[in-house]
Amino acid sequence: MAKRYAVVTTNKRGVFFGEIVTSNLETKLVTLKDAQMCVYWSAETRGVLGLASKGPQKGSKVTPIIPQIELNDVTAVMTATAEAEKQWRTGIWD
Repeated sequence: MAKRYAVVTTNKRGVFFGEIVTSNLETKLVTLKDAQMCVYWSAETRGVLGLASKGPQKGSKVTPIIPQIELNDVTAVMTATAEAEKQWRTGIWD
């Protein structure tokens, strides 16, 4: 099974990125491996879909990577591009 990297949002306005380990959209639960959170994204990022398309851009604030996170009350799961994955891993905190 191929790795799937995604941006995941929650009903508490959390925005997370990582490799999907498990997901059950019926119960609104997703587990991410090597997870990060975007605390703030700049206008250059062009919104939450921009985080999945090109990743966080200059002026954004992204947390360090943690081994795993279990998210509940998931509202969206957006498959990330390879470009976005690379950009998330730069660890921006401007």
